[in-house]
Amino acid sequence: MFDKNNIMVTDTISDMLTRIRNANMVKHQIVQIPVTKMSLAIAIILKEEGFIIDFENYEEDNRPYLLLSLKYTGKSRKSVISEIKRVSKPGLRVYANSKELPRVLNNLGVAIISTSKGVMTNLKARELGIGGEVLCYIW
Repeated sequence: MFDKNNIMVTDTISDMLTRIRNANMVKHQIVQIPVTKMSLAIAIILKEEGFIIDFENYEEDNRPYLLLSLKYTGKSRKSVISEIKRVSKPGLRVYANSKELPRVLNNLGVAIISTSKGVMTNLKARELGIGGEVLCYIW
């Protein structure tokens, strides 16, 4: 018997990005994501950059979750996130030093970077002069 509550996910970042991508495709208002330190850091960046309205923590069956409120524009409810793409994967990590940090659509989008100073956007990492692991691109 299939039980969605007992699924073991090895790549929580890909799981989070896929849940957001799927919810955007069917125009859901909210999406539920299991909480990890990384998913919380990514949610904070998504809110700061204006890709989501807000997020909140909640608990169901003694498991912590994040509820992300997705953002849409216009009467046709076009998603603010047009594409979300995982770059560094467990099988192939992608790193960039401070001089090689990616530019996403000529800085119209953002790359989320995991650095020694925490998780931040490519613009902030470039400003601080540090590199790190390139987690994903969002535009």
